[in-house]
Amino acid sequence: MSRNRWRCLSRLLVAATALLFSVSMSHSTAFAAERAGVTLPDAADAHGAPLVLNGTALRSVFVFDVYVAGLYLPQRTSDAEAILAADTPRRMVMHFVRDVDRQDLCKGWRKGLKKNVPDADEMLRKDFEKLCGAMSDIKDGQDLTFTYLPQQGTTIQFGGEVRDTIPGKDFADALWSCWIGPDPDPGKGFKRELLGQD
Repeated sequence: MSRNRWRCLSRLLVAATALLFSVSMSHSTAFAAERAGVTLPDAADAHGAPLVLNGTALRSVFVFDVYVAGLYLPQRTSDAEAILAADTPRRMVMHFVRDVDRQDLCKGWRKGLKKNVPDADEMLRKDFEKLCGAMSDIKDGQDLTFTYLPQQGTTIQFGGEVRDTIPGKDFADALWSCWIGPDPDPGKGFKRELLGQD
C-alpha cells in the first residue's frame, strides 16, 4: 500500500471513530436518570427556555411507589432557597407508577401548603383550591406537569393536556415548596434527591 493511500485510510479511520464516539455519547446522555422503571430526559424546553434535569426522586407511601418526580431548572443547583427566590422558568414532572384518585391529590396539595406556608393568605388558599379543581383521577403511566414562566404563571398539564394556568410567583413558590420547602410532605430525603444532594 502506498504512503498516500495509507494516510487517506488513517484519516478515514480517525473520522469514523470520532463519529462513532459522538453518536455513542449523544445516546448515552439522551437520558439522565431512571427510577422505578421510569426514565426522565436530561433536558426540557419550557416554551423556548432551556431547562436541565436537576434531580429525580421517588415518592413512596409505606411500601408502595406512587410517582417519580423530576425537577427541571435553568441550571443545576442544590440550594432550595435560591430556586424559590429566582424568578426564572422551572418545571416539575410527576410520572405516576400507580393509580391515584383526585381526592388524594388534593389532600396532598392542601397538606403541603399548610406545612410549608402556614401563613398563606386567602388568595393563595384560593389558588390552591383552583389547583385542586384542575385535578382528576390519575392512572399508572400518566404525567402531571407543572411549568412556571415569569410574567405568565404556572401551567398545569394533566396527561399532556393543559388544564389551567395560575398566575403569580407566590403561587409557584408555594407549590414548589410542597417538594423542596422547609417541610416537604414527601420527606426530607425526597427533597435532597431533587436537589441532587443524595
